[in-house]
Amino acid sequence: MQTVYLIRHGEISQSKPRRFVGRRDLPLTKHGREQIARLAEFLAKRAIDKILTSPLSRCVESAHIINKRLQIGTPHEMADLQEISLGDWEGLTVEEVKKRYPGEHEARGLDITNFRPSGGESFADLLLRAWPAFETISATAEKPVAVIAHSGANRALLCQILGIPLGNLFRLDQDYGCVNIIHLDSAVFRLERINYRPQPGLVSDSVPSP
Repeated sequence: MQTVYLIRHGEISQSKPRRFVGRRDLPLTKHGREQIARLAEFLAKRAIDKILTSPLSRCVESAHIINKRLQIGTPHEMADLQEISLGDWEGLTVEEVKKRYPGEHEARGLDITNFRPSGGESFADLLLRAWPAFETISATAEKPVAVIAHSGANRALLCQILGIPLGNLFRLDQDYGCVNIIHLDSAVFRLERINYRPQPGLVSDSVPSP
């Protein structure tokens, strides 16, 4: 049985009002680094053999924080784990999108699976590139592995694992610094935990995963 620890990077800096992030390369906050350091303590009990990460800096920094604790070798970057590209929307607020691209924000709400912002991807596009990468990681891992990605990418992968429509992805929470524990046994995926955020001192954090 293979085990994958699918992680969302730590907290990133956000302006107010909030803006569409997509692939904007925003750094971790101090709190974000603390979230990942706490997660690293949890992962240190899990015999993880390898770290794979999106190449965006918020994930790469998270990967290096984890590796500083685990000491298992340089994290491997995989382009297909990147967050959804929001194209021309990136860096804009909702109100700015509505003003510059009339009707598009409403159209996205009507078909979150297939809508593509100008110059960007749909969530269907995201899943088409991310799922084969995740399948390969899961099928070839001889020991537990950590995969560090993003809110949108993780949600799309979890929809596929759970067999639920991609249009329901925002019903799945993915908090900063969370981990999803996924097992692959005889070509069948099983989700042990979703959106789990380890807290110091909890008994459950000290119990090895199956």
